[in-house]
Amino acid sequence: MVAKVILVIAVVVATIAAQDHHHDHHHHASSSQSIKQHHGKATEKHVEYYSHPKYEFAYEVKDPHTGDKKYQHEARDGDVVKGVYSLHDPDGTVRIVEYHADKKTGFNANVKHEGHAKHIVPEHHHHQ
Repeated sequence: MVAKVILVIAVVVATIAAQDHHHDHHHHASSSQSIKQHHGKATEKHVEYYSHPKYEFAYEVKDPHTGDKKYQHEARDGDVVKGVYSLHDPDGTVRIVEYHADKKTGFNANVKHEGHAKHIVPEHHHHQ
């Protein structure tokens, strides 16, 4: 699971770096992330090892050039995973998803939207 998290973060960072490389603009995108892995005690049993899964990670992207803004934070302790992510939708609202997963209740998510949707009217260029 940690390898997947690191892979996702690496893809996000690489994508942002590629966008910065290909686009000449005056505003700089910013990205930040943090990962904390907690190691439990490994117990030996016929060359089998078990470590209590425990980690925490977060990342944030703010790109004024594309308007891409998103955030995620997730923590796991054993079989319980809790997290939240948010992203700015094109209509101007912010979607916030809080989620929780465990063996007993499965995966549950609560989605809410903040702000008011803006109706964007496309500009039509008239040729004369």
